[in-house]
Amino acid sequence: MFEGLETPRLILDAERLERNAVHMRNRCAELGVTLRPHLKTAKSIDVARIAADGGQGPITVSTLAEAEYFAAAGWRNILYTTAIVPAKLARADRIQRAHGARLLFVVDDRDAATAIGKAAVSLGARFGVLIEVDCGEHRSGVEPASEALVAIADAIHACAPHLELTGVMTHAGHSYAFDEPAPIRALAEVERQAAVASAELLRARGYPCPIVSVGSTPTTLFAEHLSGVTEVRAGIYLFWDLSQLSRGMCAEDDIAVSVLATVIGHQHSGPSLILDAGALALSKDIGANRFMPEAGYGLVCDPVTLERLGSLAVTTVHQEHGAVPVPDESWFARLPIGSMVRILPNHACLTCAAYASYNVLHAGKATEEWPRIGGW
Repeated sequence: MFEGLETPRLILDAERLERNAVHMRNRCAELGVTLRPHLKTAKSIDVARIAADGGQGPITVSTLAEAEYFAAAGWRNILYTTAIVPAKLARADRIQRAHGARLLFVVDDRDAATAIGKAAVSLGARFGVLIEVDCGEHRSGVEPASEALVAIADAIHACAPHLELTGVMTHAGHSYAFDEPAPIRALAEVERQAAVASAELLRARGYPCPIVSVGSTPTTLFAEHLSGVTEVRAGIYLFWDLSQLSRGMCAEDDIAVSVLATVIGHQHSGPSLILDAGALALSKDIGANRFMPEAGYGLVCDPVTLERLGSLAVTTVHQEHGAVPVPDESWFARLPIGSMVRILPNHACLTCAAYASYNVLHAGKATEEWPRIGGW
């Protein structure tokens, strides 16, 4: 099945990916909103095509490298959700001009909006801008439906036509704090109200607000309704991982990515298996462990069936080494040096970031390789 592959490798199950994509598209259709897939984890044209059901609709990215990569492949409506700064606008303008794409940016500060507007004027460039509001995560965003929000809109309007206010957005990243539907459902309503109330205030002050954007996979799945919202940004649903499994967002057989690794040593003091997948191959994120402490840095599975091998998990990582404690040395015979395993990742976003491509499974066979973009 994996003969000839050097490890560690990032494995993607195409059937699981397609099933996950269909489920989210259907969910957004049920809610009456546009799906703007967040591709910061996938970073792949091939995955994006599946997410968009073969089309090239609106997408979300988190780096200009991603924006350029997708624009060059034909995507035209690209929302860059990391707050933009003037130093990045020249590159963004080149991306728009070279590929005919439209980049939408996010701001949450009046002075930043003014500075971005001045830079756009000097470049002779035009950009769409959304104002980010804080629905409770407190990572970024202005107070919803506030005078500070209107002040940012005023600053954007003062830079017309180089900046165009295109809407508001928010992100309930703190939805990952829960593993029960009830608080996630309540938070989805807080997220919705923050965005919708902000849009209504801007419209009352004379500003159009065509985009009302919310986003997190959990709140999308558990929202009772999304009245007043126009689009959803979600991304981890394409791959899933142990962090989401631990919170009850998915089933284990929904997880579409795994890391193929090789047993490179038997440590008799312990005892433990030593794998060639360490911190760089798996990441050191342990977000799943709040609700699944046994997850470690990833659960160890059979390379062919992806069934868990007992309770084995990677519990210690060095740069290129991963240690898997075993109950007894009989596991050394079961998994001799040179044998392969697959590891379900704790957090797919950071695990995938280490790789330049996916080895893709179709009907259980690794038949092709899909490139992915990295860097910034």
